[in-house]
Amino acid sequence: MKRKYFFFDIDDTLTVRFGNNANEAVIPDSAREALRLLEEKGHFLAICTGRSHSMAEPFRQRLGFQNMVHDGGNGVTLDGKLIEILPLDREAVLALFKECDEKGIAWGFNPDDSIRRLTPDPRFYEITKDAYMKTEVVPGLDPNDYPEFHKAYAAIRPGEEGLLRSLRQLPWLRYQDEYIFIEPTNKAAGIRRMLEMIGGDPKEVVVFGDNWNDISMFSSEWTNIAMGNAIPRLKELADYVTSKNSEDGIYNACLHFGWIP
Repeated sequence: MKRKYFFFDIDDTLTVRFGNNANEAVIPDSAREALRLLEEKGHFLAICTGRSHSMAEPFRQRLGFQNMVHDGGNGVTLDGKLIEILPLDREAVLALFKECDEKGIAWGFNPDDSIRRLTPDPRFYEITKDAYMKTEVVPGLDPNDYPEFHKAYAAIRPGEEGLLRSLRQLPWLRYQDEYIFIEPTNKAAGIRRMLEMIGGDPKEVVVFGDNWNDISMFSSEWTNIAMGNAIPRLKELADYVTSKNSEDGIYNACLHFGWIP
């Protein structure tokens, strides 16, 4: 069998959540066994996540992976070493913040690869009620003082996205009603960069996902697998739909294709 290159989303694909706390999610025993067998056969294994490197790194270590595409495709970690993180388009982000100020919309950003979010507006936390990461209110914060932005945030509700014309120049996702994430959304690009680094064949790539940001990981170049608990749109785009992540989905898919005995 040719060497395969497997890329797994974390939340609700590799891991199963009990409640809303993703940090307490666990990898099912069947998934661990599938990963062990794949590695034993010499296949390449990697995480592929929208999380920033700083937030995904503890998961990478806990789950036992050496390789990871992170930051929504803008970051690459190989053999346990961070290789690169490409920032967002700086001028486009600055234009967004300027427009938010003009329209009275609270905003924030990550200036680097750390678990801290900066905002000049105390309303940001009051509006979002979000503990996704530590939010620091910095009075008089000027984003022009920062050379790059890894993620940004705007406190607008569903249906209000059209208020921000500058948002059209940036990738963004919504995970909850109170605000949006302006973050990289091209996991496939990160996979391609990693393949170039290691000399991998795109035709031998296999990706597993479940949610909206995994649409950017699916490509006609390789095999796309949706979990049984995936959103309907991802299932429509998938080459194969396996069982739920909590019902041995990864193991069953690998067994179905003959990648494990």
